[in-house]
Amino acid sequence: MEYDLVQLAQRNQWNKLILDRASQLGFSDWWLTAGCIAQSIWNLASGRDVHAGIRDYDLFYYDPDTSWEAEDAVIAKTRSLFADIPVEVQIRNQARVPVWYQNKFGIPFGAVSRASDGIDRFPCATVAVGIRRHEEVYEIYSPFGLRNLFDGRLKPNRRLPIPDVYAEKTERWLREWPHLLRDSW
Repeated sequence: MEYDLVQLAQRNQWNKLILDRASQLGFSDWWLTAGCIAQSIWNLASGRDVHAGIRDYDLFYYDPDTSWEAEDAVIAKTRSLFADIPVEVQIRNQARVPVWYQNKFGIPFGAVSRASDGIDRFPCATVAVGIRRHEEVYEIYSPFGLRNLFDGRLKPNRRLPIPDVYAEKTERWLREWPHLLRDSW
């Protein structure tokens, strides 16, 4: 399944390009993650254009410098690196998430020591998937496995209890990809 994931995700030319260039940002701990991976798979499964319905392309990285200025500098560098492509690449330092998360969602995020900690805490376990490339080797991070992603079954992640966010995200996804099945919180 991991091989299939990498091959299918890269049929989306923006995923491929981001994976090819992301190491230029200078971080060893980074992942292309979330909707751009899952939604590419769902588009292919439903016979749609591989790019349809994808709002943004999420890059997670880890840097112990949690200052806004440091993250803003990375955001600017990312904007420049991907200025030639017509999609939004959102890059976020996962070490900074605990700084703002409780104010936004009302619950603490917990300690973060690596970029994949953010993937572990996605509201929907199904899309908790990351891909990164180091030289010619692709790595996959999927703490809940890949079966539900390929089967189109949306499952909540109870590690971080935000059922309203899960409901909001999955309602949009069901409108966009009606073949998906959703488990309730």
